[in-house]
Amino acid sequence: MSEQQEQEQSDKQKYEFRKVIEELKGYQGSGTQLVSIYVPEDKQISSVVAHVTQEHSEASNIKSKDTRTAVQDALTSIKDRLRYYDNTPPENGLVLFSGAFDTGGGRTDMVTKVLESPPDPIESFRYHCDSEFLTEPLEHMLADKGLFGLVVLDRREANVGWLKGKRVEPVKSASSLVPGKQRKGGQSAQRFARLRLEAIDNFYQEVAGMANDLFVADRHELDGILVGGPSPTKDEFLDGDYLHHELQDMVLGKFDVAYTDESGLYDLVDAADDVLAEHEMLRDKELMEDFFKQLHNGDKATYGFDQTRQNLNMGAVEQLLISEDLRKDVVAYTCENGHDEYELINSNATTEDHECSRCEATVDADEGEREDAIDHLMELADQRGTETVFISTDFEKGEQLLTAFGGVAGLLRYSTGV
Repeated sequence: MSEQQEQEQSDKQKYEFRKVIEELKGYQGSGTQLVSIYVPEDKQISSVVAHVTQEHSEASNIKSKDTRTAVQDALTSIKDRLRYYDNTPPENGLVLFSGAFDTGGGRTDMVTKVLESPPDPIESFRYHCDSEFLTEPLEHMLADKGLFGLVVLDRREANVGWLKGKRVEPVKSASSLVPGKQRKGGQSAQRFARLRLEAIDNFYQEVAGMANDLFVADRHELDGILVGGPSPTKDEFLDGDYLHHELQDMVLGKFDVAYTDESGLYDLVDAADDVLAEHEMLRDKELMEDFFKQLHNGDKATYGFDQTRQNLNMGAVEQLLISEDLRKDVVAYTCENGHDEYELINSNATTEDHECSRCEATVDADEGEREDAIDHLMELADQRGTETVFISTDFEKGEQLLTAFGGVAGLLRYSTGV
């Protein structure tokens, strides 16, 4: 599978996860009856089943009959789902949600969802029972973007690590032998200053060695490097070209950080928040700039569901641009005269009768074939060798894609006049 295909598959998976999370966040239990279980890939299914069985037994002690029944029903449903797995969970683990949620008027309904192979590995087993489903760990994974190298240093110590999405991973540390500014007795000022500069240089080389060892092998996956520390230390380090030349070119910025132990890595990420946010959306911004340029001064742009779909069918779309916040379904109708038409509706809207725009024949609502609009477009794109890109709404032109252009657009290989 090519890198582009892997990225598209990852984007589609994240979209599917987001839809499920949005659905789960809308459920509310009348008591602590919504069960969430996070299972890492190194946790045996048999031990998860044993844990669920134990929780089912302990739930018999819940005083409220309704809550007791709801929790035990949820655990039974989860146990049934676990039977479909061998003793090893899927790659990166799985997450199970089950429980009875309020539907109004004193009535409840049951939901059970299983999400396999999340974007990042589940780090530890978690069993959670509350009036809401525990979705935050998954939301953090879906917000993860980018791989950045982190370096914090002063003349006493240094730490090097990763920023993987939103997760900071300290990896290496070093302490310096740089003497203080007060020289010891018997040393001339010049000799002491020379020894001190040599010690500083040696320490910078040691820090650069740690960074090079950690980052160079993954330099093609790196989105950038952040360097933090007090002035003038970080400036001396970068100005001295201690880093590998390819890494030096990847430094996104240097930031004032008070601490240079492991906590300094977290402070560095906080200090670089604006730079990281800008970098995350860089590609989205470039694509939307290209789109607006073609829209105003060229003829290789399309937008709106119908026009973009037509261009996709012709194989004319190079890059399909879809808003991350698009939540629409498409309904396909075929009238009695054989005319095929498509209607875009809100995901929570009911399907209605459709009047054919070409012959005015009416198609009953129950005859329309309904599916998620993004799934529909991505399938067409995959068939035509078109790259699909999800565009964030966290910047102005990304927001305009959703509000002004219906959340769907495309950059064309050639002009079609559609």
